[in-house]
Amino acid sequence: MEQEKVIEITNLTKMYGNHVGVKDLSLTVDKGEIMGFLGPNGAGKTTTIRSCLALLTKTAGEITIFGLDSHRDSVTIRKRTGYLPGDFGLIPSVKVRSYLKYLLSLHGSSSTKKMGSLAERLQLDLDRKTNELSKGNKLKVGIVQSLMTDEDLIIMDEPSGLDPLMQQEFYRILRQEQKQGKTIFMSSHNLAEVESICNRVAIIRKGQLIVVENIEVLQKKTGKVLEVEFNDPFKIDEFTFKGVSNIRQDNGRLILTIHENLDNVIKALSNHQILNMNLKTYSLEQLFLKYYAEGEVGEGGDA
Repeated sequence: MEQEKVIEITNLTKMYGNHVGVKDLSLTVDKGEIMGFLGPNGAGKTTTIRSCLALLTKTAGEITIFGLDSHRDSVTIRKRTGYLPGDFGLIPSVKVRSYLKYLLSLHGSSSTKKMGSLAERLQLDLDRKTNELSKGNKLKVGIVQSLMTDEDLIIMDEPSGLDPLMQQEFYRILRQEQKQGKTIFMSSHNLAEVESICNRVAIIRKGQLIVVENIEVLQKKTGKVLEVEFNDPFKIDEFTFKGVSNIRQDNGRLILTIHENLDNVIKALSNHQILNMNLKTYSLEQLFLKYYAEGEVGEGGDA
């Protein structure tokens, strides 16, 4: 059975004069998944998100959300979408509680139950004034307002900046939203964040998608990195097997990437005296750097 698509982007192009914001981008987000949209500042993440919400007029291409045209049916779509913009702002000198209740009223909702629950979990003081908040607490307000109306789709543009404990609580909140059937589309340049929370990741470079893949499949494709320190001499040739790549020596250590034939590598290691050994999953950060190895990482602006 084919997975229901909540967001369908087909050949999206957005030009800023002669500058390419996004070019010929096609991407789908499935119902009930957490999709990570990864790339540095200027890669095209915000342009894509704003185009989805009709906050930007696209140059070419089609976008449907819930099967509706993103521009023609934008009001209907926004009623079913919680949104955290990257440049989320606050009305100055009002209590957080009053500000959030005002946003609820704009949505036509009077229940503050979920607002209060989210604020408690994120340790957000609702009686503080907005101009007294730290950057992290301002982000908490943004997170609460995007989730408190219990929408079917949550779009978040760079929800980074919480302290480590709050970040973990934020992840738990998103996972619970997902279990309730919500769809979450979040952009980030925080690689660990995407790897920790997302089911799939789309990597964008200079306005063009370069990979869309399941996190686990990506990790399997890229393999595991093995680092070994020996107490006796070794030769690189001993570890040349099918499915083993990037074999090198570094300060007497053996470093290699294993895609398959781990058993053969372990047998070869058993012929030596091992001082230290570390086997780790090839991180998304390494993958990201691999894709961005050529050219500049980010080209300025907030495209």
